[in-house]
Amino acid sequence: MAIDLTPVVPEEVISLGTLIVDLVGVFAGSVLGALQAERRKMDLMGFLVLGLVSGIGGGIIRDTLLQAGPPLALVRPGYLPVAFVGAFAAFLFELRHGPGVKLLATLDALTLGAFAVAGTQRTLEVGLHPGTAVLMGVITAAGGGIVRDVLTRQTPALMRAVPGYYATAALAASLVCIVFSQAGHPKLALLAGMFVGGALRLVSLRLGWRLPVKRPRPPGAPPKESESR
Repeated sequence: MAIDLTPVVPEEVISLGTLIVDLVGVFAGSVLGALQAERRKMDLMGFLVLGLVSGIGGGIIRDTLLQAGPPLALVRPGYLPVAFVGAFAAFLFELRHGPGVKLLATLDALTLGAFAVAGTQRTLEVGLHPGTAVLMGVITAAGGGIVRDVLTRQTPALMRAVPGYYATAALAASLVCIVFSQAGHPKLALLAGMFVGGALRLVSLRLGWRLPVKRPRPPGAPPKESESR
């Protein structure tokens, strides 16, 4: 009697709209990740590795935590080719100077917004609570960049005191996505969340907005009145 050794892969839960938005984020994220290789003067392999982890890293972390079948990047045929195309595009074209600079800012905002709403919507589609969906949206948006920065021995951008909202913009995108999804408009939720998250990211970069940073007290300075009580 023949034994079928083909692994049984549970069917992934994801709508077409969420899948498209997720792939948009994969492409944009892989381009941005591969550009880190250019800054570090890496070869083609460096471009491909950093592009790949930036493009699919956040989604793999999300899907692993959701436990709704294998990570989509491992079972859906589109993810890896899209990530590699983005990395090759960064290798072939000059994007860090001239007209490419504005494109990079747009890609950055697009990546954040797309990943945030894709993570949020996918979490809702597998039946989890909206609060969990917001958390997974932020994790999806930030996960790939964190892995990339760890590989290049940098403090993750999520934790650096630099201009431009990152996690805050992802949080806003996820919340907007939740509101429209709960109102029964899942497709509009994806578009509205991407727009709000991307716009907040772009505006905060342009205006230099940043979250508060703790200012250390100079040595020998007397304590504040509230601290001396």
